[in-house]
Amino acid sequence: MNAAELAHRLDHRRTRERSHVRHGRARFVGALGPLTVIAGVAWALVQPYRITLLHPVDQGFWWLFSEPPLYVVIAGLLFHILVAPGLLRDLEEAGDP
Repeated sequence: MNAAELAHRLDHRRTRERSHVRHGRARFVGALGPLTVIAGVAWALVQPYRITLLHPVDQGFWWLFSEPPLYVVIAGLLFHILVAPGLLRDLEEAGDP
């Protein structure tokens, strides 16, 4: 094996490792929104007393409007719809990490 073949193999290996890292990052960014939504739904199921819409006795509008588990679900949806596509596009265009 000469030096050129060795350099080619090392370059190919590095490219494959970088590609794996990029795909891992892309999977992570793509999963953040859905995982956040799942966390919000789980929070609402584990602590249903936090959702005052289920028992709105003597509650004002702002108390009913302020539902922390629902905020988490909304944040996850907004991230997935508005932020993640741009981040994934940037990761794809960046090339080398």
